[in-house]
Amino acid sequence: MAADVSGGALAKASGISASMLSRIERGLVSPSVETLERLSKGLGVSAPRFFGDQARRTDFCHVRAGRGVVVDRIGAVSDYRYELLGHLLSGNLFVEPYLVTLLPGADPYVTFQHPGLKFLYFLSGEVMYRYGGKSVAVGAGDSLLFEATALHGIEAIQSGPVSYLSVVFTLRE
Repeated sequence: MAADVSGGALAKASGISASMLSRIERGLVSPSVETLERLSKGLGVSAPRFFGDQARRTDFCHVRAGRGVVVDRIGAVSDYRYELLGHLLSGNLFVEPYLVTLLPGADPYVTFQHPGLKFLYFLSGEVMYRYGGKSVAVGAGDSLLFEATALHGIEAIQSGPVSYLSVVFTLRE
């Protein structure tokens, strides 16, 4: 939204006067925190974005093969091995890429449910995957993309070993 907004429209959307916006733009006044918050809402961005140095942003993550962070799981999914493949600390989008490997004792689990979007790309094995009331057969090379707020998960393991890339996308608050 920020790139296509006129000064008058931004002032109106932000609830500040056009003359105040003009004085801020020309460096004649320093805006209060409240004014910055209003401007951020008017632009549809977070207030910290005003202070970020986009030209020198250094978010970059490189994870060597087999060196991701293994996340311990307990309960019904304790035999689902999650290896975190990357992590960024900034931005409005939170992305969690995992390599998921079902260990020999893994059981089907169809009650995953969380905010955001999920993308799955199956690397090996064959499973029946449930999403809400729908069940589909998936295998190596198949992918799924869905809203993760519905109940979802592996309904049956047809053949193993099973491994897949799981990427969850959520908005940061």
